[in-house]
Amino acid sequence: MKRRMTLGDFLVAYLRRIGVRHVFGIPGDLALKLFFAFGRKQDLQIHTFSHEPGVGFAADGYARATGKIGVICVTYGAGGHNMVNPVAGSFSERVPLLIFSGGPGEEERKLGTLIHHQAREIESQHRIYQEVTCASRVITDPRDAAQQLHEVACAVWAEQRPGYVEIHRDMVDREIEVADELLEEGHLRFHESDARRVEEAARETAAMFNASRRPVLIAGIEIHRYKATHELIELAEKMGAPVLTTVLGKGAFPMDHPLHMGVHVGPISPPPIVARMDEADFVLNLGCLRTDMNFGNRPPQIIQEKSVWAVDRKVDVKYHTYINVAVRDFVHALLKQELRKHREVVTYASNLTNGVTHSAGASTPVKVAEILRAVNDFVAENRHYMVVAESGDMMFGGLDLKVPREGLYLAQGFYASMGFAVPAAIGAQLGCGLRPLVLCGDGGFQMTGPEISHAPRLGANPIVLVVNNGGWGIFRPIASERRDLLEIPPWPYARLAQDWGGVGFEA
Repeated sequence: MKRRMTLGDFLVAYLRRIGVRHVFGIPGDLALKLFFAFGRKQDLQIHTFSHEPGVGFAADGYARATGKIGVICVTYGAGGHNMVNPVAGSFSERVPLLIFSGGPGEEERKLGTLIHHQAREIESQHRIYQEVTCASRVITDPRDAAQQLHEVACAVWAEQRPGYVEIHRDMVDREIEVADELLEEGHLRFHESDARRVEEAARETAAMFNASRRPVLIAGIEIHRYKATHELIELAEKMGAPVLTTVLGKGAFPMDHPLHMGVHVGPISPPPIVARMDEADFVLNLGCLRTDMNFGNRPPQIIQEKSVWAVDRKVDVKYHTYINVAVRDFVHALLKQELRKHREVVTYASNLTNGVTHSAGASTPVKVAEILRAVNDFVAENRHYMVVAESGDMMFGGLDLKVPREGLYLAQGFYASMGFAVPAAIGAQLGCGLRPLVLCGDGGFQMTGPEISHAPRLGANPIVLVVNNGGWGIFRPIASERRDLLEIPPWPYARLAQDWGGVGFEA
């Protein structure tokens, strides 16, 4: 059966059906009808920010923190093009976003003139988004509009990557046909695996594990994105082997679990981790992307003939590959295997040594390591906090933090765009309720930090530690010839916090 309704009403009904309750965006003339539709029945909360990059990072943070789809609405051209960088980061790091953009109507397109906000051609924005999304559509036909949207949403969930839907402004109030099943209660689904290949890959992996003496398990981002953390904990406890995470996958395994050894960053990992990896005769990589950041910008330390890689819907066992095997299904299959339990005593390793905390009134500058130790002490005592690390020094420093399982850790561990942390923290708090503790350099803060001025009206109360080193500190060791290029003007950060409705302190 089919029913008729406006496209705008269908959007709201469908988004609610798949669990969406929040929309992030900035209104613009070519997207106003979309915003009116989203706000018509008070079914969706609309959160606006000052600049589209902040919108994108906020929706990304919401999606990371909740495990749900982050929904964005922006205007065509000037708005959509501003959104490309955050969306590219979400694509790289497997974050599910659904981006709605307005667009010029049919009558405007027939004028034969260039339309405001247009770049090269009217279709240019859609073509750009095809590069940073797993699915994209321009909705032009009322007969299949509902199905087109559904297909994009299904791809977003299955791939855990952004999708793009462009709806020109004269389409929002058009009547469309909607199949009843598109409005029925139900859940979007992940990709289905080939059961026989899953079973065979699990059997071969179990045999390698049972023959090993010094196995190591490494957890990556797909474990978190595909909701397999609980199963991973069960598998790790069944194996009794140390568990590392990748840079991007930090938090995919509980940091306070006795089997958690720390973060693997290739040869620049903490020395105990490097030594333990050198001893490993079997490495099980679950959901780990092969990125330069995950390997410390060095060739992989992991020997292929001693390893299994499960990522991107395939499992590489030594030198052969099982396709159509999702990591979640693979972990489930491993749990059913007979596995010899190792009883290794694991000691957590980081680059933070036990130092002396900076005393009040000391004349020497505060060091980053001292800040990180203080943060570790704070979250150990206040366990329901979310730590959000900005790209740059704070992202690398954040690898040494040990956030309890009641909390959360967010960072762009691969795409590493500065400007992520403050808006992502606000979006994350709106979604999950945990209060954010943001670690941010002054460079990153000057990009999107002013979005914190929206926090009071949105009901968010992030704590932001601005590590003010007067410029792009992460590049100073490699740009000694022109340090002037790395300087940025000083801001009165503490006073700005007060002007924006918060409290500011200097240390």
